[in-house]
Amino acid sequence: MRMHLISSLAVAALAIVVSSCEKAAPPPTPAPPPVVAEVKKPILDEAQKKMFQALPDSFGTPTEAQVTLGRTLFHDTRLSAGHDISCNSCHTLTAYGVDGQPTSTGFKGQKGGRNSPTVFNAAGHASQFWDGRAGTVEDQAKGPVLNPIEMAIKDDKAAVEILRSIPGYLPLFTAAFPEEKVAITWDTYAKAVGAFERQLVTPSRFDAFAKGDDKALTEDEQKGALLFMSTGCMACHMGPLFGGNGFQKVGAVKPWPNLTDHGRKDLTKAEADDMMFKVPSLRNVEKTAPYFHDGQTATLDEAVKMMGRHQLGKELSDDETKSIIAFLKTLTGELPAALIAAPELPASGPRTPKPAKG
Repeated sequence: MRMHLISSLAVAALAIVVSSCEKAAPPPTPAPPPVVAEVKKPILDEAQKKMFQALPDSFGTPTEAQVTLGRTLFHDTRLSAGHDISCNSCHTLTAYGVDGQPTSTGFKGQKGGRNSPTVFNAAGHASQFWDGRAGTVEDQAKGPVLNPIEMAIKDDKAAVEILRSIPGYLPLFTAAFPEEKVAITWDTYAKAVGAFERQLVTPSRFDAFAKGDDKALTEDEQKGALLFMSTGCMACHMGPLFGGNGFQKVGAVKPWPNLTDHGRKDLTKAEADDMMFKVPSLRNVEKTAPYFHDGQTATLDEAVKMMGRHQLGKELSDDETKSIIAFLKTLTGELPAALIAAPELPASGPRTPKPAKG
């Protein structure tokens, strides 16, 4: 009886101990939530991406003979009165098609009135020159040769006589224009230079992005593209060239600091064209300083801020400017090495004019 009582008490005590332990035990640790991979939101949505366009492979389909002739003519200084200026002098191909001067130096050291824009991708523009006075690169090619401040050849007849006096040009012109009864003319000269310039295309990383490669631009560059759009820059700088397709008034919101050049008004005499200039392309803009028609802006940083201030009425911060420039640098393309190499020029003949004195 006593042993039975002790056993019963022991069992009861053990039950109390077990019960106490169960009450003191901590609750089970909940299982951790499943790990979900972070999904980054795209910088640009599909609609915004579709607003960007890639460059074409070229702006025409000339023959190889026409391009070869045009490249030779582009470098020939004998088409200037002083035999010291060629197309390449003001549109230096190895320097992204510019000469780096506010305005270019011409015959007898004279200075032009406007900055020389880049020749790269220019064939895709709707018109040529800052005031649009030439419709095509072929039309444009005729202007500087006869300009008394630039290359200063007397007239188109004199220019053709120079070309005909150089024996090596006849076979080049004949190969380039076999259908012409007279191979060397003022028009075939312009066609050849235009044929060459239509191949001066500079695709960049941006073009890969525009074609669908989202990794072609960094996040910072894409943020810059978004800011470029949201700030209003793309209202004028649109299309595959980011410009070159129309005219805009310089100083649309705040007057431009240099009012000595009135743009298209000087050409058309129309008051509505006062301070209207062709919108420049932003392709290779990183490499084509100084900026604007007057060439008075030395850095891209200041150029971007001036556009914000005078065209959009916005004071862009340093960070905003830096972001936009990060995007603009993606428009710097690769120069076509085979096209920009200086050619061997045909030798002068006995009738080739000597350089003008002075």
